[in-house]
Amino acid sequence: MQSQIDFKKFALYSKPGPRYTSYPTAVEFSEDYTLTSYLEDLRADSNPLSLYLHLPFCRSACYFCGCNVIYTSKEENKSLYIDYLKKELALLKDTLDTTKAIQQLHFGGGTPTFFNAKELEEIIALLHTTFPHFAKDAEIACEIDPRFFNEEQMKALKNGGFNRLSFGIQSFNQETQEAIHRIQPFSLVQEAINLARKYEINSINFDLIYGLPYQNHQNFKETLELCVKLNPDRLAVFNYAHVPWLKKTMRKIDETTLPPPEEKLKILESTINYLEDRGYKMIGMDHFAKPDDELFKSIQKNELRRNFQGYSTKGGTQTLGIGLTSIGEGKNYYAQNFKDLANYQKALDEGKLPFCKGIRLSFDDSLRKSVIMQLMSNFQLDFKAIESEFSIDFNTYFKDSLQALSEYQEANLIEILPHSLKVNQTGSLLIRNIAMAFDAYLKKFTQNQKVFSKTI
Repeated sequence: MQSQIDFKKFALYSKPGPRYTSYPTAVEFSEDYTLTSYLEDLRADSNPLSLYLHLPFCRSACYFCGCNVIYTSKEENKSLYIDYLKKELALLKDTLDTTKAIQQLHFGGGTPTFFNAKELEEIIALLHTTFPHFAKDAEIACEIDPRFFNEEQMKALKNGGFNRLSFGIQSFNQETQEAIHRIQPFSLVQEAINLARKYEINSINFDLIYGLPYQNHQNFKETLELCVKLNPDRLAVFNYAHVPWLKKTMRKIDETTLPPPEEKLKILESTINYLEDRGYKMIGMDHFAKPDDELFKSIQKNELRRNFQGYSTKGGTQTLGIGLTSIGEGKNYYAQNFKDLANYQKALDEGKLPFCKGIRLSFDDSLRKSVIMQLMSNFQLDFKAIESEFSIDFNTYFKDSLQALSEYQEANLIEILPHSLKVNQTGSLLIRNIAMAFDAYLKKFTQNQKVFSKTI
């Protein structure tokens, strides 16, 4: 079945814009939001907890990567990092109620599985000692690099309660793998997936990226064919964000090998058609899931949520960012740890949480966050519900935003009714553009295009 998406229309709207894993976005975080303010907000939040733990080390660079990473081959660096995680967790235990139920735990990186089984067991034990109560339906996930994954690590994760694994695939094309400095043949990935299934991991996600060197719609379809053979439950298919002014390793990529915008659109169209023909349902701008997957069920009930880990089924939680560069999120704040290891360690040696900056949300921030996140997650707005929660008149408060969206309505990408806004399938791929109409901070970036990646 061919998708109903109008790709010619879609191609007209490419421009720099946020990915909206937060609102306000991380570029608005400031040292004006102090540790004292953060501690007040941390303690005042009564919501259940989600945990994000950043394990920053990689053995070598993948040139496409936009993550905060430390490259090392020294085993002692990992042991030292665990020592500092102990200090941070002890401070958190003294700072807030860590007996609240944990709804979600996510290990991100870096390469979490660069840590060996014994080290993973130690980290998991530290977390369970600090946070003793995990909800029965907690989503406990780890990012996996198939090049660094063995049965002992799988045992450690399974025994630690992990029930979801996300594998970084990116591409199976050898020429592309060589260009991005990440060689992982299909047979290696297949062994890793078989291992996860052996230990009854029933929620497996693949991360793919389109727009990498030497990719075209034909060879990307070959990657998809190999992926489907491995039967993942979800796929995240991301548009490569080439930002060499922010990430030095991206400068190693020959820009002449990157597919042009029209080829990227062919890749996207082919991907949507291929995966939907094989039973996957499209969720928003970059995710696909089987109909029985919790992610798909959440969007059917308008309960999907978005955070720094992407789409989630666990909303209404207070997220604690643990480890180097991690970002936490509460009811009315965002808080980020130090990005550099020296300052992270220095703060903990001084008996302070390694917080460096953040933001406390104003009324307008909270209102716009609610609107933008509902759009990003569920692709519709109920004006009455927002009016009830924030005591505003939606059409008056957002008069300028609704006017800015008139071009999308005229193009039949959205439908604006007296009390609601609905985004159609073509519009859902442009949801970043649509959400931008509600962003109060974007005007100051009109002269500086090198802040955000392009929406297409």
